[in-house]
Amino acid sequence: MSLSRKTAVVGVYEHPSRFSPDKSMYQIMAESIRGALDDAGLTIKDVDGICTAGMGMGAMGVVGFCDYLNLTPNFMDSTNIGGASFVAHTAHAAAAINSGLCNVAVIVYGSTAASARFAIGTGGGGGGGDPCDQYEFPYGPTTVGAYAMVAQRHMHEYGTRPEQLAEIAVTMRHHASLNPVAKYRDPITVEDVLASRVISSPLHLLDCCIISDGGGALVVTSAERARDLKKQPAYILGVGETVRHAARGQRDFLEIAAHQSGRLAFERAGVAHKDVDMAMIYDSFTITVLATLENLGFCQRGEGGSFVTGGRLRYDGDLPLNTDGGGLSSNHPGMRGIFLVIEAVKQLRGECGPRQVKDCKIALAHGTGGALGTRHSGATLIMTNQ
Repeated sequence: MSLSRKTAVVGVYEHPSRFSPDKSMYQIMAESIRGALDDAGLTIKDVDGICTAGMGMGAMGVVGFCDYLNLTPNFMDSTNIGGASFVAHTAHAAAAINSGLCNVAVIVYGSTAASARFAIGTGGGGGGGDPCDQYEFPYGPTTVGAYAMVAQRHMHEYGTRPEQLAEIAVTMRHHASLNPVAKYRDPITVEDVLASRVISSPLHLLDCCIISDGGGALVVTSAERARDLKKQPAYILGVGETVRHAARGQRDFLEIAAHQSGRLAFERAGVAHKDVDMAMIYDSFTITVLATLENLGFCQRGEGGSFVTGGRLRYDGDLPLNTDGGGLSSNHPGMRGIFLVIEAVKQLRGECGPRQVKDCKIALAHGTGGALGTRHSGATLIMTNQ
């Protein structure tokens, strides 16, 4: 079933919070929904579908949040595949609307990761809930350690240099300097990245995402209804999602989920890589960006190191990337996928001020959940303003 141009994102809102110990997760989520509905010119009475997931939510989390909002929707999705969840939710909402399961769906996320002092990526796990954990957690792996393993492998195979990874962080910080709500806005250099302490070799502190509070929401509806609403719609062209895991020991760890989800999204969208005007790619670590660009097909495998240098990823470069500053500098409240879609929609509308990509007509968002070096998800979304 093709979804191309049948549905659209019509409202977006990014909560300005970066540290809000006075707010609950649900409060951030509710305020984000209100902002996204205002952006679309709709009200809570129009909403009959809701998609959400979160670090603080159990299996019934979406039900509890519906209670908080006093909603009884016709469609719900609480799929939790980590940071990619909300990119996948956008696809699921589009499919539900196209199938007649609901008319207006809200996708929402909120987190108090920073004010709750939640250690993301560095603490060991307890091995609860996942049968596969019994083979890994006794050895004490961390999330950052899993990504560092991928970086080490890429450097070994292709001669990728720490300076090339560092340039990704420098570009994200430059974009953050142009974003008034970004958490860190002071410029950094490649030398600053390399001088920051090593967290898990070869990844330095500034190769790693920040931790913040935050949240956001999206509103999705049919293309027909979108034409009569407040803002320019961002039409959904193509989507793809999948996972990668250990594959019974036969896994190539440099082939990530984006290799499959990206191919599906491009095929379903009917566009080529050269047509993409900007991309929002999950940047939990600098190596995440490099590996994702290769696997999405923007460059050949092994060429990522040279591809990300020379200003190519700047908002005024050949492939503008993470123009909000990304998880490396703007915000990362535990799960960041929703902000990828929010910024992509804003770029398609021309609402990004000094970081606006010129003549932006097609945008790609790709979320990653879990850890590249162990098990992870990938979800790819391609949208257009035409």
